[in-house]
Amino acid sequence: MSINLKPRLEGKVCIVTGAGMHDDLGGTGMATAVSLAREGAKVLVADISEKNATNTVQVIRNENFGQAELFIGDATSEEESKAMIENAENQFGRLDVLVNNLGYGGPTRRRNKLKQSYSLDESRGITEIDKQNWAAAFDMNLNSAMLASRHAIPIMAKTGGGSIINVSSCDAISSSLNYDASYAVSKGALHMLTRSTAAWHGRQGIRANCIAPGHLHSSFSNHFDPDLRERRKQIVPLGTEGTPWDVAMAAVFLASDESRWISGIIMPVDGGLFAAQPILAHDFITKQKTK
Repeated sequence: MSINLKPRLEGKVCIVTGAGMHDDLGGTGMATAVSLAREGAKVLVADISEKNATNTVQVIRNENFGQAELFIGDATSEEESKAMIENAENQFGRLDVLVNNLGYGGPTRRRNKLKQSYSLDESRGITEIDKQNWAAAFDMNLNSAMLASRHAIPIMAKTGGGSIINVSSCDAISSSLNYDASYAVSKGALHMLTRSTAAWHGRQGIRANCIAPGHLHSSFSNHFDPDLRERRKQIVPLGTEGTPWDVAMAAVFLASDESRWISGIIMPVDGGLFAAQPILAHDFITKQKTK
């Protein structure tokens, strides 16, 4: 049996939204863009911040793998989303992979440091939803993916199809204390967008899948209270935090021809988070505290 040593994504053109690098840790967008390039892909690094996008492009170029260009724009804008897709086709001649990584966590996400603990009595539920935050969450978590996909699909279909990878969250599967309800509901809707894309456009050769990251340590969680990070880690059966690179490697697989017959799935990358019932997860934390 012959062994194929070619890069897994050689010749493929990819877009990653929200792919800028805004500190040394970076996030899932940066890690995904770099990982795709390492496998030989040509990557359009899309972000609203030129500085952050340039940081990621520079990382890719410094490694001398694949190829990277940047696109600066607002993915929630119909016009700019269309321009992003056209930019990839104009620069590289085609489009094979779209990673809708952009995300918005609401007002809690903008705090410099998350609190050590939360009370269920806090204003976090449906009755206390702020309409502005609700609209912003759906704009960034759902509408940006829909807009990019609607313009990408015809371009992908011209060359036989492609892979659309949406990035949601474990909060889309089960509500969390980390954000308000707007985040969980909008990310949950992204799961249905993924399945609808797979169902309606499979005959055009389009595969659509969604990655649901669990408790990662990234540029975002770098500001978490240490006790909160520890509890997030201990509740996971593997007892560890994930990293943006764990999500990135899942994206590489879903972008590659290795996943050619996989479409319409929600793939948790979560260390087994949902394998344990809450009573067992509680036991993980309790035993950790008594050690």
